[in-house]
Amino acid sequence: MIKYCTNCLLPDTKPDLLLDQTGVCSACDAYSNRLIVDWAAREKSFLELVARHSGSGGYDCIVPVSGGKDSTYQVIKLLELGLRPLCVNSTTCDESELGRRNLRNIRTLGVDSVAYSPDPNVRKKMNRLGLSLVGDVAWPEHVGIFTIPVRAAVQFGVPLIIWGENSQNEYGGPAASQSSPFLNRDWLEEFGGLIGLRVSDLPSLISGITDRDLTMYTYPSDEELSSVGVTGLFLGHYFRWDGLSNAVHAQAWGFESYSSVVEGSVVNYENLDNHQHGIHDYLKYLKFGFGRATDIASLHIRRGRMTRNQGLALVRKHDGMYPSSYLGKPLGDILHGFDMTVEEFDGICDKFTTKGLFRSESGELLRRLDGSPVKLNYDN
Repeated sequence: MIKYCTNCLLPDTKPDLLLDQTGVCSACDAYSNRLIVDWAAREKSFLELVARHSGSGGYDCIVPVSGGKDSTYQVIKLLELGLRPLCVNSTTCDESELGRRNLRNIRTLGVDSVAYSPDPNVRKKMNRLGLSLVGDVAWPEHVGIFTIPVRAAVQFGVPLIIWGENSQNEYGGPAASQSSPFLNRDWLEEFGGLIGLRVSDLPSLISGITDRDLTMYTYPSDEELSSVGVTGLFLGHYFRWDGLSNAVHAQAWGFESYSSVVEGSVVNYENLDNHQHGIHDYLKYLKFGFGRATDIASLHIRRGRMTRNQGLALVRKHDGMYPSSYLGKPLGDILHGFDMTVEEFDGICDKFTTKGLFRSESGELLRRLDGSPVKLNYDN
């Protein structure tokens, strides 16, 4: 049986999450610690760091941008502080039209920007391998969003990279990783979603793929990093971080949200750039017994916007939905993008389903009307 945080709805099956003796999770503990932070002192520290790491070419920092509500907010915030960022985009694997519009909107804020687009033929092979081998279709995207901005920092000679929130602080993780303001190679390898698969493994796993094909996915060498003095900071360590507030702020500057609640979620303002997100979230549900709806509801519970029971009702309704479509694109069309059939996908889903988390009868999993398995328990 899954054990759940007694304050929010995160389960003990979440990797790196810890429940204390009272049953409260490390994500809730981390949020409680934010309430006593001297944010004015943090802002002063941030501005001092920016001044020390000012780069060449007229840029104060690099900001990785997806076009989402958080990266839009990051750009707005840095401009408000009088900084001149270079925005760097690592294109997504199956970009949505809404995502493209939001990226164009960031450019209208008054910034220089560059976009890097890895070879789509290589990437679709990585999508297929990631899904079939480690159960994560977004594996190449998870790597690229952390390697490409760092490569850009080396290329343009801009030492400072400003990331968004520390996911280990926002969603729960080891205490040392929660409190760190830095994102470096060690953080990427432990918490960047690589799931034990390394870029260097790929040439031996994918026919026709060489090390040269993987340049965009390869972290710069220590020598390259030190030659520029690359430092990555989490903006959320220095300023109060809240996804809903970020979305409202971004919308006031042209960011567009979805017309309804996104499939498998409980909000309409995030994970809008990539049609593959639904597949990623569904496999997470099959592996660990929770999905995106649990993540978002827990964020709002922590901030007092809804009760735990209200969040639980939303999770029961929305979490772990079979991804028959995402942002209006049918599953079959999404899978066709990396040469996979729905039947193959269903077989992979069965392979990665942790059967002990779900109800069964006569050896067969019980399923909801949408085809997703029914959890053993949604609460303690």
